[in-house]
Amino acid sequence: MKLIFATHNHNKAKEIQSLVPVGFQILTLDDIKCFDEIPETSPTLEGNANQKMQFIIDHYNMNCFADDTGLEIVALNGEPGVYSARYAGDMKDPNLNMDLVLNKLNGVEDRSARFRTVIALFWEGKKYQFEGIVNGKITLSKSGKDGFGYDPIFEPEDTGKTFAEMNLSEKNLVSHRARAFAKMIDFLNQHPV
Repeated sequence: MKLIFATHNHNKAKEIQSLVPVGFQILTLDDIKCFDEIPETSPTLEGNANQKMQFIIDHYNMNCFADDTGLEIVALNGEPGVYSARYAGDMKDPNLNMDLVLNKLNGVEDRSARFRTVIALFWEGKKYQFEGIVNGKITLSKSGKDGFGYDPIFEPEDTGKTFAEMNLSEKNLVSHRARAFAKMIDFLNQHPV
């Protein structure tokens, strides 16, 4: 069963492929030769996920899903949130984004934060939504070499290490994306074609 993931990010697709039931094949936008820049103009994670899903429905009419993830930092009033990927500018440079967060939190005691993923799924003609949250904190400096995005500066609670210090299977036990996708996969297992 082919399921289109509305992303060009092969790291994310690899993460999801490791979670889905046997028999599902996750295809990225590159796999279906979609090189359009899909708009993400909503002020919410939910809106962006729906926008990306709707683009695939309108142009390809295939079973698909899209996600949007935001890092929400308490001391920054929920920033970067929906702007996480382009927090430090449109070049979407993860290092610049992390540097900006670390600079803004310089000297700040409350470093609590959470990652939140929202998934919009189009499955057999109907739309569904799933959410995953992981609470944690922003570290004082970057640590670890795995993962992507803000992984080197986010430490999920009760783990003692950043996402970037975890291997994929460790990360999948606690990550926001894995939690959201677990809900979606549970749904797919209960609603086979």
